[in-house]
Amino acid sequence: MKICVLGLGEVGLPTAMYCKRKGLQVFGYDIKQEAVERARKHGMKASTDWQEIPGSDVYIVCVYAGLKNGNPDFSSIIDVCKKINEKKLKTCLVSIESTLMPGLCRKLYEDVFQKRVRLVHVPHRFFAGDPVKHGVKQVRVIGAINDESLEEGWKFYNKILDVPLHKVSSIEIAEMVKIAENTYRYVQIAFAEELKITCDKSGIDFNQVREACNTKWNIEIPEARDGIGGHCLPKDTRYFASLTNNTRLVNAAMLVDETYRKWINEKVDKKPNV
Repeated sequence: MKICVLGLGEVGLPTAMYCKRKGLQVFGYDIKQEAVERARKHGMKASTDWQEIPGSDVYIVCVYAGLKNGNPDFSSIIDVCKKINEKKLKTCLVSIESTLMPGLCRKLYEDVFQKRVRLVHVPHRFFAGDPVKHGVKQVRVIGAINDESLEEGWKFYNKILDVPLHKVSSIEIAEMVKIAENTYRYVQIAFAEELKITCDKSGIDFNQVREACNTKWNIEIPEARDGIGGHCLPKDTRYFASLTNNTRLVNAAMLVDETYRKWINEKVDKKPNV
């Protein structure tokens, strides 16, 4: 079985290496030469030239989708799906692990792949801080464009890769799950930030309040650090907020984080020079 992983970054490279350890023939593709070189150092067959990548049985899309002028930008994912379609393989399985907006997989299936492939969405939950416990092999969500795709996707991930799966009834649900997960986490951290500001203005130790609250079985207030950073949480929260005009809580959370960052900077500026 030949596997092609498109996008060899923080998620794609560990995914490719995991597949390779399972005894599969793996090829990697990335537009960045440094990503390809890094993959080659790990013993991967990788290239920036799509023509050098042979036709594969499974294509795993781990390309990063971001924002453009503050709006969702999926041009990178659309581009690699068009590349996959060039291979003209009717029976291949395409798994998109990148974060998407609900409806994009179906659009790709119809407009780019012209309903010729088997398509699943298995959003990654990879956490670089703990790649063993929260790596490729952890409980993952799978949604498919149709029953045939679901059967092939389940067989690949669960039976071949030994990845535990939670099946949902549509590919749109799987798309929503990923951005909902990260938006939920964003809101949690934003509350911690607001609590820290409130404690500070009240002359109360935030860390002790947080520690005490977290002794209750259904409370888990996260740390409040230097603002909500990283690639995924801010981006996916903006994806979520763009879905409707009724995301009041999420919009408020983004405002809280902006306020918190300003508050942190003001406190730093007020510190006396030693």
